[in-house]
Amino acid sequence: MSAAPAQKQGAGQPRQTLSLFDAVTMIIGLIVGAGIFGTPSIVAGAAGSEGMLIASWMAGGVFATIGALSYAELATAFPSAGGEYHFIQKAYGRSLAFLYGWARMTVIVAGSIAVFAYLFGDYMSRVVNLGAYSSTIWAALVVGTLTLINYIGIREGKVTQNIFTVLEVSGLVLIVVVGLLLAPAPAPVPAAAAAAGSGPWYMGAGLGTAMLFVLFTYGGWNDAAYISAEVRDRDRNMVRALLIAIGVVTVLYVLVNLAYLKGLGYEGMARSDAVAADLLKNVWGNTGEILISFIVAVAALTSVNGSMIVGARSNYALGRDWPLLGFLGRWDEASGSPRHALVVQGAIALVLVAFGAIQNTGFKGLVEYSLPVFWGFFLLVGVALFVLRAKEPNAPRPFRVPGYPVVPAIFVLMCGYLLYSSIAYHGAHALLGLAVLAVGAVVMLVGGRKKS
Repeated sequence: MSAAPAQKQGAGQPRQTLSLFDAVTMIIGLIVGAGIFGTPSIVAGAAGSEGMLIASWMAGGVFATIGALSYAELATAFPSAGGEYHFIQKAYGRSLAFLYGWARMTVIVAGSIAVFAYLFGDYMSRVVNLGAYSSTIWAALVVGTLTLINYIGIREGKVTQNIFTVLEVSGLVLIVVVGLLLAPAPAPVPAAAAAAGSGPWYMGAGLGTAMLFVLFTYGGWNDAAYISAEVRDRDRNMVRALLIAIGVVTVLYVLVNLAYLKGLGYEGMARSDAVAADLLKNVWGNTGEILISFIVAVAALTSVNGSMIVGARSNYALGRDWPLLGFLGRWDEASGSPRHALVVQGAIALVLVAFGAIQNTGFKGLVEYSLPVFWGFFLLVGVALFVLRAKEPNAPRPFRVPGYPVVPAIFVLMCGYLLYSSIAYHGAHALLGLAVLAVGAVVMLVGGRKKS
């Protein structure tokens, strides 16, 4: 009986197997999702002008960089497969960390996997339709297949992620080339359509709405914290990987929006339901539509696979600390991955996919309901930087945030703004997120805390 804990502490630990290139491609894959193929029209309509549109996307890159600098200090000072869960635990204690880990496991990550899997199914069904439940079948297949690939091992998972990311970025480059070099001059928007009150809901909504969707599209860079324990030479490579990845994504996002503007015009872009599809259809007709369906499908796959990799690691960290979920905290040496955590995560995502077949907007709503919870914990991670500087001033910090305390304070204030905005947009829906946390609190009280 006494030997079991020692074995858990001495064996089954994450190994430093990820190169700088692996880390960069994984972070890019986590950031660049299907959002960039849909949100630009909303941002354009809300921003009100071409100048504010481009400025919004550049500002999103700046905010992501500021946040990445804060995360780089935490990730290099306290590297762990638990990522944000680990930071919250060190700063505030196990109880609050458990609630965060519970929210990620039950709603945030599994819900994101289900949403992107369904998006993959929607676009793949345009290429190969499998019947009335085509999207559901494709979604279930992709969740099952990618769970199996990552179950086999981290090497297979990271190779898959690298391939998807290269294809995804190539698709964005194609949009840039088509929009800037091949697209004909956009047709003028009819005066009737441009009349006041005839546009979609987001027309003229303001800069606040624009930034909410911009930052949603930049989301995912924070998940790099979950691979911090597996990056080789992490003291240097974590901050390099974050800054390189965010820099690449910012340039891509700005160029893609310039391509949309040139190919569709500002009014056409702001009023489009699918800007990428409209752009490629204008140039290559139906072939362009099929091509963009493939590109968006690959983008969704990249998001699903990246979410699986980082999500399983937060579940693993949760299982290490809490006896009731101890089966999640087993690291498989042969595969270099937390296999049990991967299986449970895949099962929850499949349940959400099945729920989506019954009520198509239900699973998507779960993610929306989680936004206040997500931004609330995100804010706590930012504050944790200040807390840990005070609690553990002598801890080795290979990287320190430049401009401290101003730079991380800006990050915290932005998180507070996004928390407020998410509550304003989904006020009633926030009750579901609170209900999930309440269930987690009950599980925490029943399960008890593992003794150190």
